[in-house]
Amino acid sequence: QVQLVQSGGGTVQAGGSLTLSCSASGDTSSINANGWYRQAPGKSRELVAIIDNNDNTRYGGSAKGRFAISRGGAKNTVQLQMNNLEPEDTAVYYCSAEWDRRITFWSQGTQVTVSS
Repeated sequence: QVQLVQSGGGTVQAGGSLTLSCSASGDTSSINANGWYRQAPGKSRELVAIIDNNDNTRYGGSAKGRFAISRGGAKNTVQLQMNNLEPEDTAVYYCSAEWDRRITFWSQGTQVTVSS
């Protein structure tokens, strides 16, 4: 079992920046990858960014070079740096942990709102 706790959501103006952080606890030794996803009202959940345990990364199209995923200084943490935010980035953001390549655990999500 893995538990994920995230922080850093909120409201920002268009063009601003925001950093999300996610901390994992439990059986973290079996985590293969961590990620960030988001879901806007009435839309499906979409990939934002993924980082594996070799620090390889990939990004969804919505990132558009504006976002960066990285591992934090603290052990078993992952961050999402979001720059040049747009109103279209407004969504509930979730962090994830892929465990033993069999199951994905999710945080409860946090609201990110970008105003015009």
